[in-house]
Amino acid sequence: RMFEKRIVIDCRGHLLGRLASIIAKELLNGQHVVAVRTEQLNISGKLIRNKLKYMRFLDKRCLVNPTKGPIHYRSPAKMFWRTIRGMIPHKTARGAAAL
Repeated sequence: RMFEKRIVIDCRGHLLGRLASIIAKELLNGQHVVAVRTEQLNISGKLIRNKLKYMRFLDKRCLVNPTKGPIHYRSPAKMFWRTIRGMIPHKTARGAAAL
């Protein structure tokens, strides 16, 4: 099927996981996708629960050398990218080509 050169998606008001799964599928199909206004994505659930969940995620690091541990992005765009990467088999050739 013929693809558009690039799809631009406005993320304002969408749920994080729902939109990430749609974009991940498009990337795996070979489509180029650009997401704008990622800072206005919604995460379902209560704010305090999501905040605590993210703080627990920030605690996960390498004890010996924390700079080598998992990298925790603070930017909304990079957090969204990381969510999409989790839905793509990024360690295979097909997944790496999609990202």
